[in-house]
Amino acid sequence: MKTHQRGFTLLEALVATMIMGIAVAGILEALTASTRNVMRLTQADRAVLLARTKMDELLVNDGLIRKADLGGPFSAAEAGGMAAGWRARVTPIESAPAATERNWVIDRIELEIWWMDGATRRSFSLEGYRRSLLPPGEGI
Repeated sequence: MKTHQRGFTLLEALVATMIMGIAVAGILEALTASTRNVMRLTQADRAVLLARTKMDELLVNDGLIRKADLGGPFSAAEAGGMAAGWRARVTPIESAPAATERNWVIDRIELEIWWMDGATRRSFSLEGYRRSLLPPGEGI
């Protein structure tokens, strides 16, 4: 008389466990990579917002010193907790011939935003243009 035994053998259970372990490890690796990408995109998005804000400030500030390096760090609150900063340079690029004080000039504003991604320094640059008046005592 034959009896039918139901269930899995030990070998079948070990093979199934191994396959499940490989699948779970692959899923966890994909989740880790996705989390890293989200963090990188979040940092870049925050840097873009910082850049837009800083460029707007520079474009409306008529008191900026031309042909000088400007810059500084962003506060932790502004940068969302990441280490970040900026550098800018204002260069007059076009003016009336023999421009002197109180004449119109077109300035180029070059802005670099940088932030730290772990030990890696990341950055990007923007340029903006504005029309302004040459202050007294300043020529091109």
